[in-house]
Amino acid sequence: MTSKFLTIAMVISVLLTACKQGSKEEKTGSTKTEQVTATPNDIATQSLADKEGNKLAMSFDNVKDIATITINGETAELVSQKPASGIWYKNDHYELRGKGNDIQLVKDGKVIFEHQDDKVEIEVKNDRGDVLNMTFNNTDGTVKTYLNGGEQIDLVAQKAASGIWYKNDDYELSGKGDKYELLKDGKTVFKN
Repeated sequence: MTSKFLTIAMVISVLLTACKQGSKEEKTGSTKTEQVTATPNDIATQSLADKEGNKLAMSFDNVKDIATITINGETAELVSQKPASGIWYKNDHYELRGKGNDIQLVKDGKVIFEHQDDKVEIEVKNDRGDVLNMTFNNTDGTVKTYLNGGEQIDLVAQKAASGIWYKNDDYELSGKGDKYELLKDGKTVFKN
C-alpha cells in the first residue's frame, strides 16, 4: 500500500515539474518576435482584357498594400489608398480603381484601360406573387439570385444541353427563354 502511494506521489511530482517547465517555456517563447513574410496566399494575381484586346496584368501584395501593374510593356508599383469598397491604388502617374472585375486604370489623368464584366439583370414573377431577381455575370459564369428580396444565393454555371443551368451545394437554377425554376435541395422554391 505504501509503495502505491509512493508511486502515485512520484507520478504527480513528475507531472507538476513538467507543467512548470512547460509554463516557463511558454513565457519565454511568447517574448520572441517573428518576422512576417509574405506567403503565396498574400499575393493575388489577375489579368484582364479590355474591348480592344489590351491586357492589364495585376499583382496585389496584401501584406505590403501595394499593387504591381503591367500594361503595354510598362510596369509600375502603386500604393493602396484604403477605399470604402473595392480597390484603389495609385502613384504619381497611375491610378487603379475597381470593384470585382470592373477595373479602370488612369495614367496622368487619362483613362488608358477599362474592363467591365458582361452583366445582365433580370426580374421575374410567378402567379403566386413571388419575385426572383437574378444578376448574371456572363464573363465569369456566375449568377447572384434573390428570392423575394431574401438572402443572396451565389450559383456557378454548369454545362446545359439547352437554356441555362447554374448551381451550388444547395440550389439549382435552370431556365429557357423567359421561364425559370429555382430548386433548393431538389425541391422547387420558385417557378414561373
